[in-house]
Amino acid sequence: MSEITSFRALVVRKNEEKFTTSVEELSLGDLPKHGVTVQTDYSTINYKDGLVIKGQGGVVKSWPHIPGIDLAGTVLDSDSPDFSPGDRVVMTSLKASEAAWGGYSQYARLEADWLTKLPDEISSHQAMAIGTAGFSAMMALAALEEQGLSPDNEGEVLVTGAAGGVGNIAVALFASAGYRVAASTGRPEIGQFLLDLGASSIVSREELQTLPKGPLGSARWAGAVDNVGGVILANLLAGLHSRATCACVGLAASAKFEATVIPFLLRGVKMVGIDSGSYPVSKRFDLWKRLSRQLPLEKLEAISSAAGLSELPDLSDKILAGKISGRVVIDVSK
Repeated sequence: MSEITSFRALVVRKNEEKFTTSVEELSLGDLPKHGVTVQTDYSTINYKDGLVIKGQGGVVKSWPHIPGIDLAGTVLDSDSPDFSPGDRVVMTSLKASEAAWGGYSQYARLEADWLTKLPDEISSHQAMAIGTAGFSAMMALAALEEQGLSPDNEGEVLVTGAAGGVGNIAVALFASAGYRVAASTGRPEIGQFLLDLGASSIVSREELQTLPKGPLGSARWAGAVDNVGGVILANLLAGLHSRATCACVGLAASAKFEATVIPFLLRGVKMVGIDSGSYPVSKRFDLWKRLSRQLPLEKLEAISSAAGLSELPDLSDKILAGKISGRVVIDVSK
């Protein structure tokens, strides 16, 4: 690696209480001393990345910092027996962009426990079109099926916040797995796009914000993937079929919700939390392998767009304002 004299990275610096972000030239000597050295092909942007780029949320404690909780690339050098030069690897949603430098860099040096070998069927670009969002959607599918969800169950699977990255991939993934999917969005103009991804019906955000007349609504949903929280989460719980489960993935609307225990007592509904950051490393490859089989990879092109490192500050404003649809793949060479 001695021939690598410099590389580009997006660096966030803090001067007193002011944060600045720019693309800088770094050397391998600037990276952590130990770990697995990865040549990054692509990264992506998540809500947490937007917070770090803007110096918000108290996510990072040490500056300067390279954000990026996701990356896909190739191992150049390793101090771990689990990885060898040439291995294609992916990292999603772990400690990078918090306790360590992350994926917005042409080279990264990372702890081996943060990396997963990438299945041959998935390219680096596709891996970042999936990213933490798609991995979370896959976790939600696996969790709901563990709770008894089956394509034979009565009703549709509701996906809220379907315009976002998790929502887009959840719609395509569940539909491909044989489920009838109701996609909920506050953006009616993308209804046909969601139908093209595999949704069987479109549910307006306003409909889900309307409170049922009592503690129970009509039993409509075989299961649910909720990305928004708030009143919509409370209402969908009241509309689940008996013994059905909601996978809670996000809080785009609110971290709080007010509900009664009646759906739990009379219908035996359940909630499961999806925390992709703590998902066991030993099980991650199996989920990536399942993604390679069940997610229609050809649909990732429609779900994702492309950008370079220099565009990340603007993208962070957009993602924090809820103005990004689908997934954005970051080409770290640009």
